[in-house]
Amino acid sequence: MTQKTKPRARDLGLPFTGPTGPLNAITDVEGIAVGFRTLQEETPRPGRKLPVRTGVTAILPHSGCETPVPVYAGVHRFNGNGEMTGTHWIEDGGTFLGPVMITNTHGVGITHHATIRWMLERYASTYEVGDHLWLMPVIAETYDGALSDINGMPVTEADARAALENLSRGPVSEGNCGGGTGMIAYGFKGGTGTSSRVVTYAGKDYTIGTLVQANHGQRDWLTICGVPVGKHLQDNTPQSQLKERGSIIVVMATDLPMAPHQLKRLARRAAIGIGRGGTPGGNNSGDIFLAFSTANPQPIPHRAPEMLRLEMVNDEYLDPAYLAAVESVEEAVVNAMLAAEDAGGTPHDRLRVDAIRHDALMAVMQQYGRRL
Repeated sequence: MTQKTKPRARDLGLPFTGPTGPLNAITDVEGIAVGFRTLQEETPRPGRKLPVRTGVTAILPHSGCETPVPVYAGVHRFNGNGEMTGTHWIEDGGTFLGPVMITNTHGVGITHHATIRWMLERYASTYEVGDHLWLMPVIAETYDGALSDINGMPVTEADARAALENLSRGPVSEGNCGGGTGMIAYGFKGGTGTSSRVVTYAGKDYTIGTLVQANHGQRDWLTICGVPVGKHLQDNTPQSQLKERGSIIVVMATDLPMAPHQLKRLARRAAIGIGRGGTPGGNNSGDIFLAFSTANPQPIPHRAPEMLRLEMVNDEYLDPAYLAAVESVEEAVVNAMLAAEDAGGTPHDRLRVDAIRHDALMAVMQQYGRRL
């Protein structure tokens, strides 16, 4: 899953706070696996005018299990100009079953179709003849039409399945990969980013891991570790003048035992995490957040007993988890931008979008005395 990597936020000395897991990634949560399918084609496909820079990201809870395992979950819609399927049942039932997939806006349908087919095949042996396998996977999106031929609908069923077949519990690629391949954040190249935090309850360590698909904000809003970076990195390029027309998907996983109402509250804290980066949640942005817990594994509902047991942290002690969620989201967005590579600028493109330059960023941070 790994790709050529650039220094991440902490490698550069940016003063993000809070203890992380060993990978500082969503895969620090036991059992979480992430896979990517990346499409980068600088020459337009036959009959099309624009290049293809898109893909699919897959996140699978309980990846080592050969039978499907529901997870308790909560969602929050901070600004609704976007899509995340399956959320009506998460709101009512408090659970979902299967992978979480992230792609581009026009790839939701084919990714949903492919994910259901993959689940039918993966879990077929666990069901008796005549038993019903009811599936509603979570598919989310952000818009990559500025840098990719989104109307050509390049994502195929095979691409979505490839992301699922490349799942790994190891380090997570960032920047121009998977669903984040063609994304833009704060007028710089955006994409996929991840981070994690460790919290302690009753003497035991738990992890909150975040993965974002960052495609939001505009240049003058960008704030990193409290520094108004975007105002210092203004220029006359078209990319720096882009207005808010994107979105961000945040997926938070944890092994901390939490009930659905608590996970909804945890997901809501992602709004503060992205707000630390400067966005107010623009009108054209789809800012949709999902949080789930791998604790309390339950059987499939129609096979479960009448009474279920649920362990959950006391609401009165949730503040450290809320802070961890905010911090991990904030850092994941910056990691996405720091890992990104320049995109566009060919004769076939609408525009060129450069990645943020590390040296320019750190020069601004030093002006404010914010580098460790």
